[in-house]
Parts: sequence; C-alpha cells; structure tokens
Amino acid sequence: MSGKPKVHFQALQIANEQRNAYGLRYNDYERYRKHCYNRTHRLRSTLKMTYGRGREFKKLPPINLDTIKDGHLQLLLFEAERAWAHSQEMHQESLKLAATAKTAKGAAAEVAQKQSSANRKHATRRMRRSIHWATQLLSHCQALYAQGRLSAADLAQVTAYTLILNGRFLRQRFDFEDALVQLSVARNLLDALADAAATSRAQALAIAFADEIGPEIRHCAHELRRDKAYDVDAVVSDVAPKHRNALVQDCDALLAQLGKESGGVSEEKGKLKELLWEDEPVPIRNPELVDVLLKVQDAEDKLAQATKTEEKSASAPSAEGDKKGKGAHGARSKRGGVASYDAILLALSEAEDVSRKLVEAQKSTETTPAAGTRDIQFVHAFIVYQLLTRRVQRDLLLMSTLLHQLHVAQRSHSGHSKGRKVQVDARLYPAIVKLLDSVLQSLEQMRTLTIVDESPDLASAVEARLAFTKARRCYYLAWCYVPLKKYAEALTLTQHASIHLREARSVLSGTLETDPINAASPAFYPLTLADLDKLEEELALDSTSFKTDWFAYNGGALDAESSKTHKKPLFFDIALNYISLDMDRLQERAGKAPAKAESAPIAAPVPQLAPEKKTSTSRAKVEEIERAATPEPSAQARGGLGSLLGGWWGRR
Repeated sequence: MSGKPKVHFQALQIANEQRNAYGLRYNDYERYRKHCYNRTHRLRSTLKMTYGRGREFKKLPPINLDTIKDGHLQLLLFEAERAWAHSQEMHQESLKLAATAKTAKGAAAEVAQKQSSANRKHATRRMRRSIHWATQLLSHCQALYAQGRLSAADLAQVTAYTLILNGRFLRQRFDFEDALVQLSVARNLLDALADAAATSRAQALAIAFADEIGPEIRHCAHELRRDKAYDVDAVVSDVAPKHRNALVQDCDALLAQLGKESGGVSEEKGKLKELLWEDEPVPIRNPELVDVLLKVQDAEDKLAQATKTEEKSASAPSAEGDKKGKGAHGARSKRGGVASYDAILLALSEAEDVSRKLVEAQKSTETTPAAGTRDIQFVHAFIVYQLLTRRVQRDLLLMSTLLHQLHVAQRSHSGHSKGRKVQVDARLYPAIVKLLDSVLQSLEQMRTLTIVDESPDLASAVEARLAFTKARRCYYLAWCYVPLKKYAEALTLTQHASIHLREARSVLSGTLETDPINAASPAFYPLTLADLDKLEEELALDSTSFKTDWFAYNGGALDAESSKTHKKPLFFDIALNYISLDMDRLQERAGKAPAKAESAPIAAPVPQLAPEKKTSTSRAKVEEIERAATPEPSAQARGGLGSLLGGWWGRR
C-alpha cells in the first residue's frame, strides 16, 4: 500500500476494441496480425524497449515493477494477441490445404498434405508463444495486485484472458478434459465480472466473452460424453468450483474482493435500463451496442423531461394572455417537441447501423445462435421497430403542427354560415400529404419486421393504422384538388378514403381491447373508434360540399371548358315541340306587355269597273283561283319508335 501510482489496465476491453476495429469481426486474422505488429512496434519505440538497430541485437532487461506502466502491460497483451492471430491464420490455411489434399490426386495431394501439416505445426508454435506472453502478463498483474496497485476487476480480466488462451490450445490438442476445466473457470470469472460490473458496458463486455467461449465448452462436454452437454451453465457450475482455486491463485479471495469493489460503486449514469419486448428482456450483449443505446436512453430522458415542462406550462397559462397567446403558445410547444426528436432519431439511427453490422458479421462467420434465444438479429429488428415508432411519432407531431393554423382559422370563422370554407396556404395540404406518405412508408416497413409478423395482435394493429393513414391521405389529397376546381378527382379520392376507413374499422374492431400500440408506453400512434367516426363524419360533410361546389361551378360537367360557353338544357327542344307557349301572356306577367293601339273603323273598298276589253282575262284568272288543287298522295305513317325518337330530337 505504498504511495506508488496505481495502474489501470482492462485487458478484455482493449482486446475487444482492437479486434472489432481491425478485422476480427469478419475473421480477417491477417489484417489483425499486421495491426498488432505495428502497435507493438510503436509501443516499444515509445517505451524505449527496442531490440537494437540493424543486425545488432540488444537483449532487454526485465521489467521493473517499481517503474511499470500500463504501456508495458499493453505491450505484453499485444504480443500475445499478435501470436494468437498468427496461430489462427496458420490454422485456417492448414484446414484449406487439408481440404485441397482430399480433392487433389497424385503429387499435388502429397504437397498439399505436407504443407497443411507444416502450417498446423507452425500454428501450434505460435499458440504456445501467445500463452507465454499472456502468462508473463498475468505474473506482472498478480504482483501489482499484491502491492495494491491493480484492482481486482483488472486482475480478473487478465486471468480470464489467460485461461481462455490455455483452454483453446488444449482443445486444439484434443485434450478436452483439461480444456473444459480451463474454459469453465474462465466462464465463472466472466460471470462474476458481469455481476459486479459498475456500468452496462462492462457487463456487456464480460457477457460477450462468455458467449464467445460457450460453444467451445459445449463441444468439450459433448466429446467427454457428459449428461446435458448442451446446458453450458450447468456444466460451468459443476466444474468451475472444483478447480478454480487450483488454477487461479486465491480465487475465492479475488472474487470476494471483486464483490466489495462493486458494492461501493454505483454509477446510475452508465446503467442501461432494461429493455422489454412482450414482457421479456431484450439481451444486449455487445459493448458497442450498449454505448449507442445509452445515447438513446439519455435522449429519451431529455424528451420526457421537456414534455413534462411543456405540460406544466400549458396547464397554468398566464391570466392576461390566455386567449390571445394560447394558439401561438401551442404552436411553439409543438415545434419544440418536434426538435427534441432529432437527438433520439440520430441515436437510434446509429444503433441501427451498429446492430446491422453485427448481423452482417454473424452471417459472414456462419455462426448460428442457440434455438429459442434472442440473438443479434432479434435485437436489430427491435431497434428498427423503435426507430420507426419514433419516426412516425415525429411525423404525426409535425402534421398536427401544420394543422394547427387550419384549426385556428376555422375557429375564427366559426360564426359564419360556411365555417368549413376558409382560406389557407396553398402549400398546407401538399405538405400534410407528404408527411402521411412518410408515415405510410414507416408503417409498411414496420409490417415487414419479423418481431411484428410473429405477433398477431401487433400485426393487426399496424394494418389498422395503415388503412387509417391511407384514408387520411386520400382525404387531404382531395383537398389539394379543390382549389384547382377538379371536383371529380376530389370526390373519387373521398370514395377511396371511405373504402380504407371501412377496412380500418373492420380490422380495429376485432383487436381494440388487445391493441398493443395503444397499451404501449408511450403510444406512438393511438387509434380508437372515435377517431374513425370523426374522420367518417368529415368525409361525409366534405363530400356533400364538393358536390355542391361542383354543381355551382359548371353544373356537374366533367369538362372544365364547358363553363365558359352557354349550353342549352337537355330537354329544351322537347319543350318547344310539345308545349305551346303563350308569349303575350308571359310578356304581360313579366311586365313587358306592349301598349294596345286604338283601332279605327276601316272604310269598305269601292269596287271599280274594269274596261270591257279585259273581261275575258279576268274570268280566266278567277276560274284558275277557284279550281281545287290536285290532291297529293298522303305520307305513310312511320313506326312508333322512330316517330318517338324523331320527336325527341326536333324532327317534325
């Protein structure tokens, strides 16, 4: 307990970060080996622990514990990682050459077999070298722990790391019994680290390494013909307590000290709240995922706090500006709520990106999770669902903000007889339709998720909201056509909205009591039968209003140009053909009757006698006038249908 500085060294955290960043996420051992080589070279140059220059070899003195730093421990760790990565690389090459030797024939098969054997021996040598560096690292950490300069958690991490390397080497040598003991004790230490973790990231780190060696423990137990070899926890609880004190120096005391250190530390800021799906926890077993989900949690806490502040300010408005400033305050609060969603959506997008990369890595390595467990694919689907719900919630809040000005205008015109016909910005309804398009896209993507498809109630709830959103989209799209006097398109869209509304009602009525979206906290898209009734009432009123405006505009004609020219009514000709109009009587009733002129007696004409010579000519004319005309043959009667149609279309 001297005054020497303490050393903080987390071996598992450093190894996990470097492996994921430099190739091991996709099993690229060559890239990781080169990275470890460069890292050790930089550390040796920084610590001045090089082996000399050129061909001159300079043996290094042993590391002095009094002057040891965390850089010296990192150097030993990266030397072990470098040798282990080289061993794994040679092991993969050996397996490939062995497969080639089986398919090849003759001399090619012999060459491949020899090369495979040489690579396997080389891998064994490099694995032994890795264990040598790890053992040297463990001895230094134990000495530092004895001096009180290293914490119990750091020593437990280095011990677990060394045991994992030993167990893997023994398993490759087909020594399954000793390998099972080494790996079981390492798993026991990792479980203790997870239980005593002060932050969720440290807990996920220990769980990640424990999951990594789980299949190897199961394989060793299976090779040893143990009962219930598939139950890793049962195997570890049976083997580890018997051998941990023999493998780890003062293991029980180390675990007790680890529990004491964790009892005095409480960091609520770094703790991730339990995520639930259908009342069951969602496992977060990756440290990278924990980091981004902590950002999501902080953003949600800020949003909840801002919402509570807005509710308090809205519930207690000022007495003077209650009436005048109520609408403006509501609009400002909604805009602030929309802005607060940016941090959540950014953090969820980052979490989705990290989980998607983890899913791709799992597919590339061809690792299959245990049956019935929630793996990283489930976690990725859960994060995507949360992202889509927040996106829908943001879009609906934006839409309500845009509709706020319409509601204010309708309230201001509520005293008029035509309160629904108010002048609004021409860009309002297209903006609402665009937001509803985004909501539809999110809901359709949500419907394709596996976690939604596996839940019948949730799938029905999403389908009901899809139909309701389509109905609302058709309704507001119809209002986009009204200013353009395209009433036929508007009425067609209202009919489509009625169909979607009927579909939403049929789906929602069966699952209203068990709707998981309404029961969720928070409900990102609440929907009840009252909302459907309200939209149906608005559709009926606006449909009647559209028909009235259309008839007043051009008489209900589909051609917009017909309103510019006068067009006779449909039955105008029929009325003239079959009805005799008394025009004098109509003029008289209209007050336009002409004045009657007084009639004077007309004198009878005096007959004049013609001269004698024209008598014969006059008689001939009189005979011609009095002679009856020659009768013409009468026209034959036309058929009944022809005469009826001819009368309709003005034929006489």
